[in-house]
Amino acid sequence: MPDWNKDELHRIGKAHESRLAGRRADGTLHRFVVVWQVQVDNKIYARSVNGAHAQWYRGTEETGEGRIEAGGVTRDVVFTREDLLDDRIDDAYRLKYGTGSAVESITSERATSTTLRIDPA
Repeated sequence: MPDWNKDELHRIGKAHESRLAGRRADGTLHRFVVVWQVQVDNKIYARSVNGAHAQWYRGTEETGEGRIEAGGVTRDVVFTREDLLDDRIDDAYRLKYGTGSAVESITSERATSTTLRIDPA
């Protein structure tokens, strides 16, 4: 699996929001949804603030593939469930977005259970 190039990683990591869509089995994309994403080391991560039952999150599970649009970058991606770096990802969300109620939600157990690593396809 390829890595993000330095420019893409910087642009996506610094973007305030991203648009994500999962890919259906027939190759078409589900509807895009706006989410917060963070960068930890050389990887991009996102979570579903509404947990695993959110429609967009379920769409990423269908094929494990989709698309990201963030910071002027549009790339086909692969979504992989990640549960080994939750503390570091929580810290990245707090550093990037602050400590308000929205960040409390995105670092909650419900959201943490949906952490996705987003890699270029």
